Amino acid sequence: MPTYEYHCAANGRSLEVKHRMSETLSTWGELCTAAGLASDGTPADSPIAKVLAPTFVAGGGKSEVSPPASGGGGHCHSGMCRH
Repeated sequence: MPTYEYHCAANGRSLEVKHRMSETLSTWGELCTAAGLASDGTPADSPIAKVLAPTFVAGGGKSEVSPPASGGGGHCHSGMCRH
């Protein structure tokens, strides 16, 4: 199952979740449900944006994504994006 990264501008958080390619997530509430997390005060109808194309990861689960310690910027979490 592919892993997708989404970002919520309302709270500044990015989350990675696995879901079917046929599923579409568009709100923080839908993302939290897919990730099995509480919304932590962010309105459930807050819009989210898909950050990366789907990737297939062996094992894994759900995780919160943090920006890299060095390199990269903006939404480039790998540090390998061209500026």
